[in-house]
Amino acid sequence: MAEQSVRWGILATGGIAAAFAADLVDLPDAEITAVASRRRESAEAFAERFGARRAYGDWESLAADEDVDVVYVATPHSAHRAAAGLCLRAGRNVLCEKPFTLNLREAEELVALAREHGRFLMEAMWMYCNPLVRRLTALVADGAIGEVRTVQADFGISGPFPATHRLRDPALGGGALLDLGVYPVAFAQLLLGEPDGIAASAVLSPEGVDLQTGAVLSWESGALAALHCSITGGTANTASVTGTRGRIDVPSGFFHPERFVLHREGRDPEEFTADPADGPRTSMRHEAREVMRALRAGEKESPLVPLEGTLAVMRTMDAVRERVGVRYPGDAAPVGVQPQAG
Repeated sequence: MAEQSVRWGILATGGIAAAFAADLVDLPDAEITAVASRRRESAEAFAERFGARRAYGDWESLAADEDVDVVYVATPHSAHRAAAGLCLRAGRNVLCEKPFTLNLREAEELVALAREHGRFLMEAMWMYCNPLVRRLTALVADGAIGEVRTVQADFGISGPFPATHRLRDPALGGGALLDLGVYPVAFAQLLLGEPDGIAASAVLSPEGVDLQTGAVLSWESGALAALHCSITGGTANTASVTGTRGRIDVPSGFFHPERFVLHREGRDPEEFTADPADGPRTSMRHEAREVMRALRAGEKESPLVPLEGTLAVMRTMDAVRERVGVRYPGDAAPVGVQPQAG
């Protein structure tokens, strides 16, 4: 693989799949080999648009395609367990969109499958692979702002969404937390690790999903994170990290920032900006490059998006849902049941 293009399969043909495929087309060492959808016409149109050699009208054929080095799972998150599990069992490496699964139990099952079959598995947490976010993380780790005391982050989008929308459907993992709240939670845990305490409150829809959720995470070090997500109104979508000797502010779109500002005592503010050579801030090429780097190196997971970190974020989101009373039908599924493609 080190001397050839990495051959990608794309499972699903929605907007996020198209955005990812468009970024792959721009990478000289990536090739879109195949695409799959439950509707063959959709797969064929997607394949023609992005130059894929093969189009499948079912998931199983893509999973069985030995010309595919890695599958990007771009289904709605309620189907991640089934889609990623199918590919792992068939011997494919997998990059799975976020949120990784509906709950921790499903996430643990996928991680166990990847390890059982010796396959690479990574959550598509593009924020962790973003060069500017990595720069911010390095500054914090190097003590630029001292010991971290607080993290604040929010992600909200304007509604209202009708009761028929997927964001309000419990069977599809609806609500603000899994779709949007995964970013603030993942941002806080990137800097502080898994929390020791969790408090949360939410406003629920008549269907029982969270319309907006606020959470306070705490650590034995004394650090706190105040996080918020909403599907009832567009928030500033900003983040801030405060330490004992300074602060970093990330403007709107903190999960794919164009810039951030470092404030330190006794110094002028320092602005760090994205390198234009890295492409648009909405580009997912960085996570694709990380997957390809890891595959060429023979790694089974990425050090930038480690599986234990993914499980820790899912554990936190499970705890938040438990505290606010959001339940999904899949939460009751028995452990050990094999994923079904449906």
